[in-house]
Amino acid sequence: MASHDLVDSGNEDLDTKRRNALAEIDNAKFSWFHVRTIVVTGVGFFTDAYDLFAINFVTTMLGFIYYQTATPKDTLPTNLELGIKISAQCGTFIGQLLFGFLGDLWGRKRMYGIELMIMIIATLGSALCADSFAVSVTGSLILWRVILGIGIGGDYPMSAVISSEFANRKRRGAMVGSVFAMQGFGILAAAIVQTILLAVYKSNIGTKANGDYNPGYIDYVWRLLIGLGAVPAVVALYFRLTIPETPRYTLDIERNVNQATSDIAVVLGKKERMTIIEEEEIVRVEAPKQSWQDFKAYFGKWENGKILLGTSLSWFFLDIAFYGIGLNNSSILKNIGYAKSSEPFTSLWNAAIGNILIAVLGTVPGYWFTVAFVDTWGRKPIQLMGFAVLTVLFLVLGVAYNQIIKASTALFIVIFTLCQFFQNFGPNTTTFIVPGEVFPTRYRSTGHGISAASGKLGAIISQVGFLRIKDIGGKDNSIDKVIIIFAPMMFLGLLSTLLIPETKNRTLEELSNEKQVGFVSGTTKKTVISREIEAKS
Repeated sequence: MASHDLVDSGNEDLDTKRRNALAEIDNAKFSWFHVRTIVVTGVGFFTDAYDLFAINFVTTMLGFIYYQTATPKDTLPTNLELGIKISAQCGTFIGQLLFGFLGDLWGRKRMYGIELMIMIIATLGSALCADSFAVSVTGSLILWRVILGIGIGGDYPMSAVISSEFANRKRRGAMVGSVFAMQGFGILAAAIVQTILLAVYKSNIGTKANGDYNPGYIDYVWRLLIGLGAVPAVVALYFRLTIPETPRYTLDIERNVNQATSDIAVVLGKKERMTIIEEEEIVRVEAPKQSWQDFKAYFGKWENGKILLGTSLSWFFLDIAFYGIGLNNSSILKNIGYAKSSEPFTSLWNAAIGNILIAVLGTVPGYWFTVAFVDTWGRKPIQLMGFAVLTVLFLVLGVAYNQIIKASTALFIVIFTLCQFFQNFGPNTTTFIVPGEVFPTRYRSTGHGISAASGKLGAIISQVGFLRIKDIGGKDNSIDKVIIIFAPMMFLGLLSTLLIPETKNRTLEELSNEKQVGFVSGTTKKTVISREIEAKS
């Protein structure tokens, strides 16, 4: 049995105890608590990606169901497709800013789980929306997806900051990266579920050639596809609601050393016995608190402001291409002839299989390559490498678009898959990790929320631009021009990366760019506690 006096010894001030407590977290061995944190936070990102990217298939199916006689046939009007695709992005933008601020104001634990409740309700609402005299099925779908986006947006700063503040110093990048990597499985799951549902309803949907085509059964497919996205969120809800507050928030914001050390014991997998010998009121020195004046004072310094600028701009430029490509995979696969067919079932089936191949070969491996190398190579080198490679790939794919398609559809898919790989083994993952590390505790959630919302602003602009530009000269006739635009955006992302610091193997306190003295300190009265902590058997 080892005896630790983590709270007070009479001679040691509380600032020193705070540093010692934080050192225990930073130097802790990877434990089952860390695994549990990854799973609980990661399930949210699995659901986020599933819900966001399933709309790829849904917009195509809505065209087959509700626009059979439109011009062009079986296709949603461009404005309506745009509204459905950016609705969740607009909600996400709001949610990232709102939950980012509230996560610092009210605490991580108080807010965690609320975003998942919003997602569950909005997912079910999306699956059940229907026509009425007041609003169409597509109109109600847009409304529900805005609400869904608010929940998804809230998940970004909350999960990033919680996993970052619980992680140890050496493996923090891998732990936070693993949470975000669940996005890849969510994207893959959406395509797999689409394939399974189509297989189940194949005979019911029928074909135009045989004269037994029934688009009504495609309605079952898209509703089930969306509705099933609520299942993992429901499973994870209890665990999110019961996760403890992060010790850093308890120490730096609530200034409760006693509670923080108890929470640290839980994180380290220890049990403790506490005997209070004497307890008196602690008089504390005022430390920096979240306020508009303090926010301006902190980020008004160029050494701090440039980091927020760098995390925001790099995420902004990345998401222009990431969502410009990701939410339009089906359109691109149709345009190259892979998912183009006069038979709705065949078109939907090929689009789903194409997305599975891209996810398995490019998207999912890309995330996990980052997880594997982020703590050895560092965040900044991976982000710079990803932006550089993407600049070249998008330039080649855009300039030689028609020539590549004519030469080989397989070659196009290979290059397209490489784009997905280096987005994720590159800036898509690192832009999520870094903002959860580089800001002080009182602004860590806010800073991440601002950075993430900047990315969503890029995604919204990208969707508007993609759907406007791609149809110049005819339906999907100018996709190559859009892809060319992505190349300079990636180069600008590379330049903005130069503003951020390398964060590997550095503590969150070192990265805060401020002297953290007086955060928790006693002046006249003391609390003396005898505490015994031992490893769990």
